[in-house]
Amino acid sequence: MNFNPRVLKIGSEEDARAELAKIGCDPLGINIMSGKAVFQTVKLENVPAKAANLLKQTFLAKGGEAAVARGTADLTIAATDVLVAATLKQYRLALAQLKMQPWGLPQLAEAIEAALKAAERLPERHYSWKDGRTLAIRPRHSVIMGILNITPDSFSDGGKFNTLDKALRHAEQLVKDGADIIDLGAESTRPYGAAKISAAEEEERLLPVLARLLSAVPVPVSVDTYKASVADEALRLGAHIINDVWGLQGDPAMAEVAARHGVPVVVMHNQNGTVYERDIMAEIAAFLRKSIAIGENAGIPLEHILIDPGIGFGKTAADNLTVLSRLDELAALGCPLLLGTSRKRFIGEALGGLPPEDRGEGTAATVALGIAKGARILRVHDVKAMARVARMTDAITQEVMTNG
Repeated sequence: MNFNPRVLKIGSEEDARAELAKIGCDPLGINIMSGKAVFQTVKLENVPAKAANLLKQTFLAKGGEAAVARGTADLTIAATDVLVAATLKQYRLALAQLKMQPWGLPQLAEAIEAALKAAERLPERHYSWKDGRTLAIRPRHSVIMGILNITPDSFSDGGKFNTLDKALRHAEQLVKDGADIIDLGAESTRPYGAAKISAAEEEERLLPVLARLLSAVPVPVSVDTYKASVADEALRLGAHIINDVWGLQGDPAMAEVAARHGVPVVVMHNQNGTVYERDIMAEIAAFLRKSIAIGENAGIPLEHILIDPGIGFGKTAADNLTVLSRLDELAALGCPLLLGTSRKRFIGEALGGLPPEDRGEGTAATVALGIAKGARILRVHDVKAMARVARMTDAITQEVMTNG
């Protein structure tokens, strides 16, 4: 007999329901079994040992698993990281019980519940501005952010578009090629040797181009700056989004500025140097959670926060590849993910030392993988080509969701 066995990757209850329906399962059976068909592993950090013991016992009683450090059971350590492995049904049963336990377990259960919910369904966002512009961020519909650098020293296109006429013509071409957003930057933030400039100099470069750009293109304009005073002036002129490479943690006034103007803000992971004390994804997630908290405390609604893992910033070439391969871990933060890999150095290194102008195919690979791993906004130089890559990848992921 040939049973033609296959191993299915079922990442959500929606996927499970589709597969159960395909084999002709009864609707009642689908309701009963869909939660059993999705298996998820959740990592928790620094859980007090007493709470970890109760958590482990609860999951074991429901048929799941929870791994803790040696020394947790006899309380010879104060806290432990925990790996929980269970089906969605087991999570529901265990979390309901944990919410009635002491030692902070209700809060722990709520955190696990929120992470599972965020990881199962990519967030959807719909933005609109007073000037009539709109932007939709939804699953399996990638948004293309076209890069417009009006700088003399950006690593890939420095000096090419730093006059008003050249910048406007390039922006119009980016929109024609498929850009849904234009990201305007007047100071190079490349990690390798970029010259810092004052807020006054940045405004002198930025504001005249921004003023003309807002009337020249029909799409939202994002401003790439980490300075609150520059962001404030740009938003007064009518900019639609702030893209902060220091994730609201560089200039303490940035969160208040974004909140006051009521605009979406991209918070990017960044750090000085490339040393990580613990797992790199744990550090990136913790940094971004802090950025989200800073934003929310300043009055920015969670719906206005987008996250960026900061490919190329504070990371070695090997780090960048690791982050790309594990992007989907950031889904638990519950915010749309922006990915900026375009023409970056790690691509050139991975392909044997290629210069920026020869990194198109490598960029395309990162765009396709990024979308498959949950990226919703792709920040790119080569808009026409990368928009096609994104549309094709969207079509494949849509087909997977439709037909399994």
